[in-house]
Amino acid sequence: MAKAAMALENDQSFGGRMKQFPARTRGFFSDVRNEVRKVTFPSMKEVRATTIVVIITVFVFAFYFLLIDQGIGPAIQWVYKHGAR
Repeated sequence: MAKAAMALENDQSFGGRMKQFPARTRGFFSDVRNEVRKVTFPSMKEVRATTIVVIITVFVFAFYFLLIDQGIGPAIQWVYKHGAR
C-alpha cells in the first residue's frame, strides 16, 4: 500500500498532477495562513518616525542634486560652446 501512495505522490504525468492538486492547494493555503500570522505591523510612533526620516532624506538628496546640477550644467555648456570648434 505504501508503494502505491508513493507512486501516486511521485506521478509527474498530467493525471497524477491533477490528483495532487487539491492536497497541494490546501498545503499552500495552510503555509500562507501560517506566514500571515507571523506578520507584525508597526506602531503609529514608528510610522511617524520613519516617515519623517524619509522626508528629510528626500530633501537632503534634492538639495545635493540641485548643487551638482548647478555645477555640472554650466561646465557642460562651456564645453559645448568652446570645446566643439
